[in-house]
Amino acid sequence: MSRQALHSQVVWRSIVRSRRATAIRLLVYDGQGFWLCHKRLSESRFRCWPSQGRNGGARLEAHELQVLVFGGDPSAAKAAPFWRRVGPRAA
Repeated sequence: MSRQALHSQVVWRSIVRSRRATAIRLLVYDGQGFWLCHKRLSESRFRCWPSQGRNGGARLEAHELQVLVFGGDPSAAKAAPFWRRVGPRAA
C-alpha cells in the first residue's frame, strides 16, 4: 500500500480470522501508526464470518464489527439506519 493511499484514509482497518476460527486479528491505521488487536476464544470458534466481496473482503458497519468480535453473526445484527433525519419533518 502506498504512502499516499494511507494518508488519504483517516482510519484503515483489516480483520482476519485464523484457520481454525479460534482467533481474530484487527489491524488499524489511525493516521499516526498501526495498532494490532488479537482476540482468541478459549472454548469456542468464530462460526459466522462475512462472505467476501468484489475486493476479497466484506464491508462491515461498526455495530456488525462489534457483533463479530464477540462471536456473533454480523448478518443477523439489526441496528438503526446509518443516517436518518433529525428534527421536524417537512409537511
